[in-house]
Amino acid sequence: MNVLKRILGLFWILLGPCAIILMSLQAIEKIGLAAEGAAKTNTALQWGIILLIFIPISTGLVIFGYYALKGEYDRLPSEEGSERV
Repeated sequence: MNVLKRILGLFWILLGPCAIILMSLQAIEKIGLAAEGAAKTNTALQWGIILLIFIPISTGLVIFGYYALKGEYDRLPSEEGSERV
């Protein structure tokens, strides 16, 4: 199970930057296809907001993957003190 966590950690590290790149390329394409004037401005604004929200999420994926690759999630908390019903 720990090996799977580390492999997935590498996956998360690679997924973060790839997702940002793909979304940026998609934004450039969609903004370029928008009609001139207000439609282009609205499309650019929407994609700008989407990217600004998604970049911290993607950064979190990279950090999560780093810790998984490092082995921080190998040690699960003990269940002492918690009663099962």
